[in-house]
Amino acid sequence: MAVVLGTLGWVIGMAASPDPMAGVFGLVIALIVWMILAMVSFTGGDAILLASSKAVPVTKDMHPQLFNVVEEMAIAAQLPVPKVYVINDPAPNAFATGRSPQSASIAVTAGLLGRLNRDELQGVIGHEMSHILHRDILFVTVAGVMLGAITLIAEVFLRGMFYSSMGRRYSSRGKGSGQAQAIMLLIAIVAAILAPIMATLLYFALSRKREYLADAGSARLTRYPEGLACALEKISQNTVPLSVANKVTAPMYIVNPLQKEGMKLSDLTSTHPPISERIKILRSMSGASFIDYSDAFKKTTKLTAPIPSSALTAEKPVSVRGSSSPQTSATAKSQQRSIGDIMFKTNGFSFVNCSCGLKMKIPPNFTASQVKCPRCGQVLPIS
Repeated sequence: MAVVLGTLGWVIGMAASPDPMAGVFGLVIALIVWMILAMVSFTGGDAILLASSKAVPVTKDMHPQLFNVVEEMAIAAQLPVPKVYVINDPAPNAFATGRSPQSASIAVTAGLLGRLNRDELQGVIGHEMSHILHRDILFVTVAGVMLGAITLIAEVFLRGMFYSSMGRRYSSRGKGSGQAQAIMLLIAIVAAILAPIMATLLYFALSRKREYLADAGSARLTRYPEGLACALEKISQNTVPLSVANKVTAPMYIVNPLQKEGMKLSDLTSTHPPISERIKILRSMSGASFIDYSDAFKKTTKLTAPIPSSALTAEKPVSVRGSSSPQTSATAKSQQRSIGDIMFKTNGFSFVNCSCGLKMKIPPNFTASQVKCPRCGQVLPIS
């Protein structure tokens, strides 16, 4: 991607002027644009991502199980406990962000918390913790900023060509230099069109590889590959779109939130690997180590696993544990009720349970210290 960025800057510089140093000037401008975008991203990128996703910070009282699972995975990965956020959206998904493990955050949707049991939630959190452990967040951020710089430079150049009289100026020059400059201009236009496409394909390719690696990391941290496999299966059955997602944030999620029905996930234009393939790999693992994932990956895809050879060499056997969650299937109605309760909690509502079985949701602007049950008439205190 750096080669694409530098080449685009040099070609545009050469197209703007016949001076041999114009290409170097264009390259410098491209690097300056990248540095400015990188500074903005590194200083406030995680805050911008969380704000654009409408993520709300939550306390341990709001969802004790979520905090407990995050702490478990942080201990297993030997990392600081990241900040925890909930996105008030019924679509199940999750992502991690932050420049380093010390500044990392994990955000999950209310839909995810309402649908998954503890083992499945642990698999998802293990996946996001692996992103933090493997520095995928920083890696994808650097690549994303580079993609943004390439797209911005190409867009500015093409729009400038459309609205300016640059093309007409070349025709008024001498025959020799004018023809050479016209050819260079044509090359620059082609480069400005192809560079963002090439950079986007590279960005999607590395995003897919890091998703596989995070799946392997989740199996290793949880020692229960079936947990993540079941979680991915449930997420893939979702038909509710994630309203807060966009093209910029989509690669950060555990599953592509913009995936359309019938669209092939194995495309070069996909940010994530096929879910069915990820599930099959996890369920083909004989153990929970990187070596086991690598063997299952090769068996399923007939390709080389995206795990560094150094990690495979230093790996020790990791046995698979049993399930810790009761095998009960919640009804769609109870799931929707659970999702609604989580969304109410993150919006500051208090819950009061009456002895008659009614659960009352008290809004944060309710100032009274007591509330009367509308079913049985009992007056209850509000904590």
